[in-house]
Amino acid sequence: MTAAPAFPARRQRGAALLVAMLILTLVATAASAMVWHQHRAVEVEAAERARAQARWILAGAQDWARLMLRADADKAFPPSATWARRLEESRLSQFLAADRGQGADADLDVFLSGEIDDAQSRYNLRRLVGDDGKPVAAEVAALRRLCNAAGAGPELADRLAEGLAAAWHERADTAPLPPTRIEQLGWIGLDADQLARIAPHVTLLPGRTPVNANTADAPALMAAIDELSLPDAQRIVQTLRRNPGGSSEALRQLLPSGVVTDDARVGVQSRHFEVLGRLRFEDRLLEERWLLERRGSGGSVELVLLRTDRRSLPAPPS
Repeated sequence: MTAAPAFPARRQRGAALLVAMLILTLVATAASAMVWHQHRAVEVEAAERARAQARWILAGAQDWARLMLRADADKAFPPSATWARRLEESRLSQFLAADRGQGADADLDVFLSGEIDDAQSRYNLRRLVGDDGKPVAAEVAALRRLCNAAGAGPELADRLAEGLAAAWHERADTAPLPPTRIEQLGWIGLDADQLARIAPHVTLLPGRTPVNANTADAPALMAAIDELSLPDAQRIVQTLRRNPGGSSEALRQLLPSGVVTDDARVGVQSRHFEVLGRLRFEDRLLEERWLLERRGSGGSVELVLLRTDRRSLPAPPS
């Protein structure tokens, strides 16, 4: 009697080996996926914890600014004002909730700095457009003086006035988006060079605020005071830097004969302040900028947060 061929048994052993290898591949793939997901979960948790720590630290910078502004509510001009001081960059790593046992780096260098800027030291572009949605002729003329002094050309003032009037009051689909920050003036047609020239001298604040002569530069002061020449504006700025004026009358005594001021356009105090909090760690730089309005005086001072801007940048080289 002839023996049965061995081929079917070999085929069965080959099929079993193939199935085993397939199962092993599937198990290895599933294990790799689980490890990858676990690794990503740890990374996400670490990022969330770092973000929470950053917010906590930057909130502390805002609290510091509020304390400075509240302490000097009746002295809104440097050099005596407490708010005029900067928070120099300080290392804060020792205060972070870093835990070596959970993968955090306790030796991570984290630095915090901050500063407070008088937002009313610059000409407020809100003054350009009236309640009727039309450019205000006197304010357009004021901005022409500023643009000319800044080297941007007086014709830029007319473009700004027309563009802002369209953005804030027109409802047409072709109207530009209403800008809320100086960086957004490109929406109404300003190029980078024009924006760079006027940016140090202008701002966008809620309402039509006056310029604070104690903190203004010469172009902004020229915009706030009609008939004021650039040399006279520079002289007044230098005088007020050394000896800030405590009243509008003190400011008027510095003006040339025949030049008058309007208290709605220029004064010696401020209610709006920009606060910058900067957090630097590893290769990142986190910045938050807050616009605060100080209301009241004495023991009833209130700091109202009007705007918050955030951005993340590569850290500058050490």
